[in-house]
Amino acid sequence: MERESEQPKAAGGGAHRKHLAMLERLSKRSSSAAGGASSDSTSASPVEAFLARFAAAKLAAESALSACRAASPQDDAAASLAAAAASIDDLDRLVAESSHALPAYELRSALATAADLRAAHRAAASEIRPKKSFSFRNKSRAPKNPPQDPATVPPAQPPPPEQPKASIDAILPGFGFRGRNGATLVKDLRVSNDKDGDFTLADLVSCAVYLKGKCRALYVHKLRDCRVFVGAVLGSVLIEDVQGCTFVMAAHQIRIHEARATDFYLRVRSRPIIEDCSGVRFAPHALKYDGIDEDLKESGLEEETGNWANVDDFKWLRAVQSPNWCLVPEEERLQTIDISEIHEHEVDS
Repeated sequence: MERESEQPKAAGGGAHRKHLAMLERLSKRSSSAAGGASSDSTSASPVEAFLARFAAAKLAAESALSACRAASPQDDAAASLAAAAASIDDLDRLVAESSHALPAYELRSALATAADLRAAHRAAASEIRPKKSFSFRNKSRAPKNPPQDPATVPPAQPPPPEQPKASIDAILPGFGFRGRNGATLVKDLRVSNDKDGDFTLADLVSCAVYLKGKCRALYVHKLRDCRVFVGAVLGSVLIEDVQGCTFVMAAHQIRIHEARATDFYLRVRSRPIIEDCSGVRFAPHALKYDGIDEDLKESGLEEETGNWANVDDFKWLRAVQSPNWCLVPEEERLQTIDISEIHEHEVDS
């Protein structure tokens, strides 16, 4: 049985209960009649077919997260974390693939559920980290022994080397750029061995990032005073904890959490979603490089939908305009940025 607290908070009571009932019914159908899934999918509506698959994927992700918390050996916990991350990635991809056919409420609910599971995954990773500070504190409180003869006292052993703490950023999926300061970071995904995969940007300060080509999903975490230019994202973009940045990108879905004083120049198929943000501004897409038209077309992003200006603030449910976002005034907007002559490299300034 799904807990109500795990469902999106933005939904109204009646619609929320209806969505819960449908998810539960379709989850039971998918689990009890796996053999007949193909025949059900042909007769079900696109929304019902999506919800059936979504309920099964959500159940798999929740089961993997439960295994994370139950695992005691560190190796088992790490394996469970990886399995949970893979399940949540599958959930994100499912939402991205079905976004065009979903009503606004179902899309919002699915995105919120996926984000909640991602947050639960990070919390589980944090819980299973070794708490070294407690072991050091316990050692300092150990009972004192009586003085020993210096001749019998064993030589002092050097303290064990400090083990690197597991970073939240390290469990974000995909390859990418992490932990850089004042760097120019360029990646051409069209010639990469990992092209069309997931890409992560994490723990970057005062960096300029240029990504040409396509990636399947983009994860952005903890950026400060950065400029990020991204060609095309086949699925969704999740941006968390950014400040003083500028993003220029095209994607099917973009969800932004805890952004402050940041500008977004977007081409996006669905409405951008913000949560816990302040001082964020939006403007139309402004990126160019040789081959970008082909990348946008192959990603289904060649059409300008105008959704860059249709922002949903999940923490502002009133009928009036949210004070947390606005449009960039036309006189302040960036002109089209051409990155054709910027070639792949990593340079620290």
